[in-house]
Amino acid sequence: MELFQLTAHQLAEMLKKGEASAEEITRAVFARIYEVEDRIQAYVTVTEETAYQAAKEIDRKRREGEIPGPLAGIPAGLKDNLCTRGTRTTCSSRMLENFVPPYDATVVKKLAAAGAVFTGKLNMDEFAMGSSTENSAFFPTRNPWHLGYVPGGSSGGAAAAVAAGEAVYALGSDTGGSIRQPASFCGIVGLKPTYGLVSRFGLVAFASSLDQIGPLTKDVRDCALVLNAIAGHDPLDSTSAPFPVPDYTSYLTGEARGVKVGVPREFFGKGLDPRVGEVVRAAISRLEDLGAVVEECSFPHAEYALPCYYIIAPAEASSNLARYDGVRYGYRAAPEKGGNYNLLEMYMRTRSEGFGPEVKRRIMLGTYALSSGYYDAYYLKALKLRTLIRQDFNRLFEQFDVIVSPTSPTPPFRFGEKAGDPLVMYLSDVYTIPINLAGIPALSLPCGFVEGLPVGLQIMAPPFGEGTLLRVAYAYEQSTPYHLARPPLKGEPEQEPVEKTGP
Repeated sequence: MELFQLTAHQLAEMLKKGEASAEEITRAVFARIYEVEDRIQAYVTVTEETAYQAAKEIDRKRREGEIPGPLAGIPAGLKDNLCTRGTRTTCSSRMLENFVPPYDATVVKKLAAAGAVFTGKLNMDEFAMGSSTENSAFFPTRNPWHLGYVPGGSSGGAAAAVAAGEAVYALGSDTGGSIRQPASFCGIVGLKPTYGLVSRFGLVAFASSLDQIGPLTKDVRDCALVLNAIAGHDPLDSTSAPFPVPDYTSYLTGEARGVKVGVPREFFGKGLDPRVGEVVRAAISRLEDLGAVVEECSFPHAEYALPCYYIIAPAEASSNLARYDGVRYGYRAAPEKGGNYNLLEMYMRTRSEGFGPEVKRRIMLGTYALSSGYYDAYYLKALKLRTLIRQDFNRLFEQFDVIVSPTSPTPPFRFGEKAGDPLVMYLSDVYTIPINLAGIPALSLPCGFVEGLPVGLQIMAPPFGEGTLLRVAYAYEQSTPYHLARPPLKGEPEQEPVEKTGP
């Protein structure tokens, strides 16, 4: 295998044995970016110069006898809603096209302290609102398994980059499935941690009670390594949990015997592509073969999760995105030549020109739900439903160690196939949204293919049950070949590549 195709733990072993240098690995990854980026279009900004500086620094430390951690010298990409000091953070929006943060997100600081080599900022749906990365204001990212298909969203650039070898691993954010759904579509591992386990400081907010940062990796061991590096209490995030963080790699025993697995029947009903259902049921049978105790169960409020989410998330978004008014930072609309405008006209034109259609739709939905006279009817009712959904999970975890389901009801779809109908697009996250509403951890890992396109198995665990989650995922992964497959970059793009905008 080429260096860019290896996992972080394989590359760390090579670095430890002196079989490769951090600079050689970094060169291999950038050579891959130059080879395929015009077809994949995963990156908004490439940071080649600083990457080589970081790689050379790791090599120097090794030569001087220092023993850096397992992620030192490993190239990683960052979703473009994570603040990076001195490097623009666009959220794939015209509103922040030239925004350069004066500070690093906590997760970026933690990875930098662990010796990560950052390759650049990765494309996404604008402000993380979307399930296909078609909502990026700059260009769509393509699925490495077939270039005519979407990579999922909103962390589509991150998932496509890892799958195509343009980054060894990446960080994404997950508000309603934005790590797990693209991980499923691109055939890699994606973890949404428990709310509060990973600091959100420096993550550009979409919906603050739902947002979480997590890893996208080639396999489960890499996922545990990255989680080790980014988890832990942060006084800069008031929602950060003050709990000690275990070594998550210690849970990777390869053993699933005796684990109680719940299978909610509501996740296998109407709307599920039967081909995806067949693949996921085969994966569940594989868990039984490994000694897990599998039992069907019920998640009675599952059908309410999607409407509940599309009240709460837009409500929080309408509040968070109110700050983009052209005054303090970001895009400001200029008056027409020779003309002038007052303050209200400046606000209106700035927000009208700076935001794309999906962001505007969600701001209007949220503003309506929070408006006088409708607050109790929509927002308050959604909060009550959220409590019922959380209680459903609490009851299930009294009986089961983990719950499993498909990650997405369908395999990857073609560009434009769902773009014209927002409701159909929103259904792409119907199995991932309940997890965000409850704040529990969940992971997607590859479990098979439908017509050459990847399918993901979603595993859920109780709050702060990441260890159990990784244990079950690793046992399954080690008994199957799907994580070893690499995408062929076949098929033809539906659209011509769009010229990228530079920093």
